Amino acid sequence: MSLSLRRGGATIAATTLAIAVATVAVGLPNPPAAHAATVHRVLFDDTKAETAGNADWIISTSMPDPLAQNANPTTEKSWTGALSAWGVALQRTGQYSLKTLAPGNTITYGGSGALDLANFDEFVMPEPNSPLSAAEKTAIMRFIQNGGGFFLIVDHTGSDRNNDGWDSVRIANDLFTSNGVDNTDPFGFSEDSVDISSENAVAIHDAGNPVVSGSFGTVTGSIIRDGSTQTLHPSDNPNVRGLVWRPSASQSGTTGAFFSTSTFGSGRVAIWGDSSPIDDGTGQSGNTLFDGWDDPAGTDAALALNATAWLAGAGSTGGGGGTGCTAAQLLGNPGFETGTATPWTASSGVLNNSSSEPAHGGSWDAWLDGYGTTHTDTVSQSVSIPATCASATLIYWLHVDTAETTTTTKFDTFTVTVGGSTVDSASNLNAASGYVKHTVNLASFIGGTVTVTFTGTEGTKLQTSFVLDDTALNVS
Repeated sequence: MSLSLRRGGATIAATTLAIAVATVAVGLPNPPAAHAATVHRVLFDDTKAETAGNADWIISTSMPDPLAQNANPTTEKSWTGALSAWGVALQRTGQYSLKTLAPGNTITYGGSGALDLANFDEFVMPEPNSPLSAAEKTAIMRFIQNGGGFFLIVDHTGSDRNNDGWDSVRIANDLFTSNGVDNTDPFGFSEDSVDISSENAVAIHDAGNPVVSGSFGTVTGSIIRDGSTQTLHPSDNPNVRGLVWRPSASQSGTTGAFFSTSTFGSGRVAIWGDSSPIDDGTGQSGNTLFDGWDDPAGTDAALALNATAWLAGAGSTGGGGGTGCTAAQLLGNPGFETGTATPWTASSGVLNNSSSEPAHGGSWDAWLDGYGTTHTDTVSQSVSIPATCASATLIYWLHVDTAETTTTTKFDTFTVTVGGSTVDSASNLNAASGYVKHTVNLASFIGGTVTVTFTGTEGTKLQTSFVLDDTALNVS
């Protein structure tokens, strides 16, 4: 695409973003001692027929707030739903704020509603039985990409409880392969179309992994009572890991995983192959339920709660981060989806939602230059990188669009500086039809407060546009 002129825009005021991270410990069965604690915001889904048939996959019939049913729950019977034990256990720690997205609502990210995913740290989808719309799939992926945690529980193939042609296995694989953000196996796992009638799956032994060795207990295994498994694809995502496996499977292999975790962008993902383990045997009258939560053949409660804590950001990644470092994404407004620059400082006219230069994800991007005359645009943000972290990585997506025809001369340039030092660059010679992902190691800046600056500089004629989107500064 060859463009000539850019429209103008308003200058955006500067804001400095400071990030503080803390590790929070939680325990059961009693609430923790009174102290200042991070409140982890968890949204449970009930928009995809999670109570169809005999299913009752809700923490409470009171929606969106379970506290309206009982503000001080003490047992699973304090709230009504087959997931009430899960919800009550989290509530009693004093460190979680729980809500439910009730039937009739739409899953959104970046909107204005109180139940928009942007207002939460984690989204739990317990055995969906109705398909996700294209917009909902994109919303979930963008939420994860920008630092959210996603907990997906599926069941066996053929478990179509509302007879609409969609079971949870099909819904999961549809999300993984047709989501509008990354359709190329983003998590590194797929859900198998199988029905395993009854087995007791076995957990890996890893004292450093916060899901199998977390604050809610040590996980030794999980029951499978008509469930399915995952096939892992580490070549697509090296962070994928099977944590609980069929007893006949090789835990160093790629088939037979029953509970797996991975990452995407700045966020985390967990998938469980059966809804029986989260069923606490209580719920609404008339439903046939099964108490897998307390089944002695597995440690299902510890697995669910540890995973919830990890996905919500309550604990380290177990991946070698420095002492006291919680894995996090530090940049504010990383995809410019608020429609304003804050907390970035941006040149006039840079924030863009025009179809002339569409975003990599969502609706907004930062369009630097493209005027066809001598011009410089910048986008910058100040950020503090905790000294306790072992790694810091800058990620961004860049589309270079130019009218220059040379294949040898850099007339227009794009530079990335951190703390005044150039860490990456591009030019009109890097023009491409789409976005290209850039990854930059910022380990040398750990412990400092630095300004991350993206600068586009054009020469005297022939436009070059540098279109920036989906930034992240990940630490662990």
